[in-house]
Amino acid sequence: MRGIITAAFCAAVGGTVFAQQDPQFTQYMFDRLSVNPAVAGITGQLCATAMFRQQWTGFDGAPKTGLLNASMAIKPISSGIGLSVYLDELGQQKSTFARLSYSYHRKLGAGTLGIGLSAGLVSHTLGRDWRARDPLAQDAAIPANGDSDSSFDLGGGLYYTSPTFWIGISATHITEGELEDVSIKTARHYWVQAGYDWAIKGDKKYILQPSVLVKSDATSTQVDLNATFLYNNMVWLGVSYRTEDAIAPMIGYQFKPNDKSMLRIGYSYDVTTSTLSNYSSGSHEVMLNYCVLLVKPPDVQIYRNVRFL
Repeated sequence: MRGIITAAFCAAVGGTVFAQQDPQFTQYMFDRLSVNPAVAGITGQLCATAMFRQQWTGFDGAPKTGLLNASMAIKPISSGIGLSVYLDELGQQKSTFARLSYSYHRKLGAGTLGIGLSAGLVSHTLGRDWRARDPLAQDAAIPANGDSDSSFDLGGGLYYTSPTFWIGISATHITEGELEDVSIKTARHYWVQAGYDWAIKGDKKYILQPSVLVKSDATSTQVDLNATFLYNNMVWLGVSYRTEDAIAPMIGYQFKPNDKSMLRIGYSYDVTTSTLSNYSSGSHEVMLNYCVLLVKPPDVQIYRNVRFL
């Protein structure tokens, strides 16, 4: 098992690497902000999302990824701000992505257009727990005692959302920072995402939500296709297909504690369709999301007159 993880790790640190994929999530439809800063605050709500992914269960050193993001609207200036933090671990490599996002909002037709920019930091750390039989242990490009490096990171995007449709296009790692101490160069990534809410026969109790995510580093491209059925605005069942990788059923539940907030929890399980299926029992992913509409308290004014005390 360790040999396969080593082989996967070679793709990340062998020589000076350029085309390194960002961490991926099966429940991408609940995480639009981290890859597109234009999403920040565009719903008008304060939203926070936490996700955890355990990939390739059964491997020693298998990828583990955590994500936390939050955003809110700044209505007086038709804008939104957001924060996204990834923590990713694969074998001897640990990576951190932290991004601050700003989005300017403009009404367009029945929906809203967001124009966003993000800035942050990319950091990679290589461990020192190499076994003598690992092929990478003899690689001169890998520091024997471990090392770390970081680089400035820049992203940008456009995002449009309406009551039943959303679409976004964005780029991350625009600056393509070079982390010389760990022999890694971040590749620019391109993202296209879109989704639609279709009320079956016009009945909003039964909603079909197809969506797609396309991601590319100009060297390789991967497509995620999803169809989710939402019943009574409460329970959803869905399935995703990721090209040359996995089929993933998912389930979730959402409820409204009051008329201004919504809590969602979701779970997905990736059934590996590549040759890794001979060694892995699949990937688990958990999502938690909470949104609340912040309402400004009414401005109560008191009128005083000397005639009426």
